[in-house]
Amino acid sequence: MPIFRGEEEVIKKNMALEQEKIYTTEYIEALPEGERVELIDGQLFYMATPTTTHQGLLGFLYGVIWNHIRENRGNCKVYPAPLAVYLNRDNKTYLEPDIILVCDPGKMKEKGCYGAPDFVAEIVSPSTQSRDYLLKLNKYQDAGVKEYWILDIKRDTIHVYDFAGRTKTTYGFEEKVRLGVLEGLEVDFSEFEQ
Repeated sequence: MPIFRGEEEVIKKNMALEQEKIYTTEYIEALPEGERVELIDGQLFYMATPTTTHQGLLGFLYGVIWNHIRENRGNCKVYPAPLAVYLNRDNKTYLEPDIILVCDPGKMKEKGCYGAPDFVAEIVSPSTQSRDYLLKLNKYQDAGVKEYWILDIKRDTIHVYDFAGRTKTTYGFEEKVRLGVLEGLEVDFSEFEQ
């Protein structure tokens, strides 16, 4: 079938629109169990299998926070990935942060967290770097997350964004980092064994 002048551009635009399909949480919830994806403003992002270093750091940080809450009889709850966060309470954003801390029990349902957690930690991997440093940073701030940590093992940095105080502080993995949303908690990253 011959293509007339102008038709080629229409075909290209239609193909681009098909590639820019807007996904919803219903699509994600219908995926086979074990398939990990995130959804940001209707755009789908597949997640790679985490490394042992990633999982070790996740376990270390989760354990420190969990123990602090238990020892101080705190009301907040800490959750490791994978756990769904319906950040904007809409059907176009669905995240699975590495660690969340939620102090409002009304936000937690059986399927996950509905609304902004008080604290979010993301451990950077090569496949998530641009999302963690840009997309998620903005999404978490706009949604009302109080504190956001980006842990980047390769760069030996922990970026702490205190959205309430409008500050950003960078630490190394040999330092102690105070978790602002939990009174009295300092995480000594020198104790983390890679």
